Parts: sequence; C-alpha cells; structure tokens
Amino acid sequence: EVQKHSVHTLVFRSLKRTHDMFVADNAKPIPLDEESHKVKMAVKLRTEYGSVLHMPTLKENLREKGGPNTGDPYGHKQYSGNQGQELEYMITGTHPYPPGPGVALTADTKVQRMPSESAAQSLAVALPASQSRLDANRTAAGVGDIYRHAGISERSQPPGMSVAMVEAGGNKNSALMAKKAPTMPKPQWHPPWKLYRVISGHLGWVRCIAVEPGNQWFVTGSADRTIKIWDLASGKLKLSLTGHISTVRGVIVSARSPYLFSCGEDKQVKCWDLEYNKVIRHYHGHLSAVYGLDLHPTIDVLVTCSRDSTARIWDVRTKASVHTLSGHTNAVATVKCQAAEPQIITGSHDTTIRLWDLVAGKTRVTLTNHKKSVRAVVLHPRHYTFASGSPDNIKQWKFPDGNFIQNLSGHNAIINTLAVNSDGVLVSGADNGTMHLWDWRTGYNFQRVHAAVQPGSLDSESGIFACVFDQSESRLLTAEADKTIKVYKEDDTATEETHPVSWKPEIIKRKRF
Repeated sequence: EVQKHSVHTLVFRSLKRTHDMFVADNAKPIPLDEESHKVKMAVKLRTEYGSVLHMPTLKENLREKGGPNTGDPYGHKQYSGNQGQELEYMITGTHPYPPGPGVALTADTKVQRMPSESAAQSLAVALPASQSRLDANRTAAGVGDIYRHAGISERSQPPGMSVAMVEAGGNKNSALMAKKAPTMPKPQWHPPWKLYRVISGHLGWVRCIAVEPGNQWFVTGSADRTIKIWDLASGKLKLSLTGHISTVRGVIVSARSPYLFSCGEDKQVKCWDLEYNKVIRHYHGHLSAVYGLDLHPTIDVLVTCSRDSTARIWDVRTKASVHTLSGHTNAVATVKCQAAEPQIITGSHDTTIRLWDLVAGKTRVTLTNHKKSVRAVVLHPRHYTFASGSPDNIKQWKFPDGNFIQNLSGHNAIINTLAVNSDGVLVSGADNGTMHLWDWRTGYNFQRVHAAVQPGSLDSESGIFACVFDQSESRLLTAEADKTIKVYKEDDTATEETHPVSWKPEIIKRKRF
C-alpha cells in the first residue's frame, strides 16, 4: 500500500531533488591554484621570450617597483645589462597586452587588468622600431615571393596567416601573427595576339605539332594517320609521311640528329630519318595507345607515355627500353624532359603528376593536388618552375620538389595543351576551342581567344589539341579539331594605352588544393 505524504513533505522533497540536481555548477571555472599558475606562466615566458630574457629592459622607476630587490613572481633569474652593477632591469609576468622584449613594465601594465589609456600610449611610444613595422611600409609581396621561404607548400598554412619573425630590438621573437592577405602585384603588360594565318591540308583532327630547332619548318600529326611537314614562313606543305595505321598523337624533332620521332594510337613509336624520309627504327613495348613523347635535351634518350599507365625510357640508338616508369593508375597523358633534376615529369588521368628519378627509374615526388585528369604539363624556359593543366585549375609548381606556387583559375574547360615563352606568356588551349593567355608571374588572364571554325566544319569541331611557340617565340601555332593549323602573332600596333591591363589589386583567393 502506497504511503500518503502531506503536501508539505512532497514539496520539500521536490525542492531537495531540484537543489541536488543544480547544486553542481559544472560550467563554473575551477578556482585558480597559485602554484600551478606560476609554473604555467614561467613555462610561457621561457617559451615565448627565452631567447631575449637575458636582455635588459628599459630603465624603470625603482620607487614604483619598491626597490631593486623586488623578486620575479614566477621564479625567473634576473639579469642586468652590466654584471656587478645595481640590478635595475627586469621582465615580469604576463597581462592582457604583454610588452615586447625591451619594453619597461609600468604599474598599470604589471597587474592583471586592462591598461589605462595613458599607459597604453606610453607603451606604444617605448616600443622599438620593429622589422614587421618597417615591412608594413613596403608594397605587397609578389605572388612568387609569397611561398618563397623554405619551400612552403600549398597546404602548410591557411590563407591570411603566416608565421612572422618579428624583429624587435635586434632580437627575433617567433609569434603567430595574422597578416593582411596578399594582393596580386600589377601584371607585366603583354601585347595581345591575333590570328593571321589558317593552314589546311589534313583530313582529320590535327592532334600534335612541333617546330624544328632551325625554325624553318614545323611538323604536325593527325587523325588522318599522316605526318605533314610545313614551311613556317609561307605555310606551304613540304612533305607528307605515311606509316602509322591509327591517329598520330605525338611528334618531336631532334636537335641532336636529323631525326623525327612520332607515336600514335597504334601503339607504335617510330624514328624517321629526315635525310631519306623513311622510318629507320621502331620502339616496341607499349601495350596500348601512345599519347605523348619527349626527347631528353642532353642525352640520346626518348621518353614516351601511354594509355597502359606507364611511361617508357628508350635508348634512341639501340632501341632498348631502359626503364618502364610504373606507378600511375590510369592513362599517362603527357610527359616532359629536362636536363636538371627531376629529369622526367608526367601528368596522368589518375589526377596526379609524378616527378621521376631518371637513373633509378622511380618516382621522386607525387603531386596529388589536382582533382581531375592532368592532360598538359609545360616547363618554363628560364625559371626552375612548371605548370600543369586540368579542368579544375592550371597550377604552377616549383622544382625540384614540386612546391605549389599558385592557381590560375578561370579557364573552365578540358585543357588539352599548355605553352609558355621566355616573356612569361602562358597559353592554355581547351577542348571547346577557347585559348586563354596568362601572365606567368602574376597569373593574370590578359586575353581570351575563340577563333571561328573553318567553313564547312561543325561548331562542335572547335577544339585545340596542341599549341607551341616557334623558336623565335614571335609565332604561336595551334593544332585544332577543324582539321586546321592556326598561326597567331603579337599585335604590333597595340600599346599599353590602346590595350590597358584591366587589373584591380584584388585579394588573392587561394584554393587549398
């Protein structure tokens, strides 16, 4: 049987339960333990100001301190500027606005409260001229300078934050400081490029193009399975070479011998002797279509890349496969060679770029920042840098470790090809027929071109598969889907007044990847 209680008892029990429930205020801070607080502050002081604790501060009013023998509340040893003299300098605890090294503490700033206006002003006046203050008077850093120090990679710092070495009183004090976001420096002016010649003759998509080292002629490969050699000055056809049984995807002319190398979707890599206009060597080994090739600039080595997810290194003379560079998990779309390390760079449909050790035949670095296929890579002719093109972004990188420099955003299409000249003009050609021209240093997009398709072609046959500057860098040649080669040159009549840079010093928005 349930025992009956009076209303008074029930109310009292309810109150007691409520009291028990709320008596423990878990949000209330734990009372400060003086000893542990001293230890914590001593550690903080040693960490932040350890390198400058031996330095004297400005002279202080001894009466304000209560005599020269006042102790440091955090157990720090006191140092004077000259040993053996009366102790007149000290650095004491922290407060809401800690002084910099070499700044005198006043009665206002020693206590744990907000300093008065007069004390804050005196503190500001007492601060020595710091390096960071001197730097603030300079102009904003160039894009190239932003990631120059210690090879800082793209992911190492959030935008707008940087670890600044603040120089105060000649001593370095490392502190994490929020800096003003970098602004884009004014880009170099480049004259616009204009179309001045359209060369037709191929019966299929023109997939690849290369200019010979003497700058007299250039060569193209096409989906009509032929290789054609054209006079560069007149644009007239000089020679057609047949031998491939499928689309020709890559051509290159050797600077060291009278040879032309070609590769195609028929898995074949051929070496043509241009004195006899005949194939003299085949390089067998790829298991699928060969998408690109490049010659090493200083040794007789040929590198090819293929849909079989590998790149192969060949000895030009013996036709031997020196190395098979395996590691990519999808078709390798582009390959580039250079004399300096890393000597081989590949871009793949698996979204990665790999930098290879030629001697060992192994990957040195894998760059995974792109989110989509990397179909184009280009090396800058003068700087130790390169760029890669993908539908998500064009990215610039620094050799030898592939440190990220910057993104070039805005060419929202499948980028098939990149080219760059010594003046710092970067060209990107896309599957939809658009061509963007960029200033290499700042990443400013100074021109966009969309040339009309050849009469009789469909609008959908508007695509740029390859582009290259000639050896004088005064002509730009593009290989296109409307079966033509288009030749562009700089507009000689343009000036900075007639074609001004429509540039604003906007904040650089950097993508993390």
